Amino acid sequence: MGEAMRGSRLGATSYESDRGVELAPRVKSTYDCPHGHSFDVPFSVEADIPYTWECRVCGARAILRDGEEPESVAGRHQRTPWDMLLERRSMDDLEALLDERLTLLRDGGGAGVMLHEARKLAEERGRRRPAAKVPPQRKSA
Repeated sequence: MGEAMRGSRLGATSYESDRGVELAPRVKSTYDCPHGHSFDVPFSVEADIPYTWECRVCGARAILRDGEEPESVAGRHQRTPWDMLLERRSMDDLEALLDERLTLLRDGGGAGVMLHEARKLAEERGRRRPAAKVPPQRKSA
C-alpha cells in the first residue's frame, strides 16, 4: 500500500469528494469600499453579519451595503494608578502625607538623605577602583 501512495502528496490534498454533502444555507453580503471597490462575502444564514469588512483590493475599511451602523459601545474606562490611589485615600489624607514628607526632606531626614549618602559612597568607591587595563594587541606577522 505504501508504494501505491508514493508521490501522491499524501496529507496535502483530500481524496474525499463533495458528492452528497449538503452545504449550510448561505447569504451573500455586499460591501462597498470608499475607493469605489465593491465585493460580495458569503455568510451563513445564522451568522451575525459585520458592518465593516476589509476591502479585498486595497485593504481599506468597506461598509455593508444597505446595512445599519451598529451603536457604538462606550469603552471601559481604564484605571490609572492615580485612580487607584484615590480609591484608597482622600485628597485631605494625600495633602497631609505630602506635607509630612516634604517637612521630613527639608529637615534633612528621610529617603533623600539616604539616597544622597549612597550616591556619595558610590562615587568614592568608583574613584578608588583602578582603571581597567587593556591587554596589548598582538602584531600580525
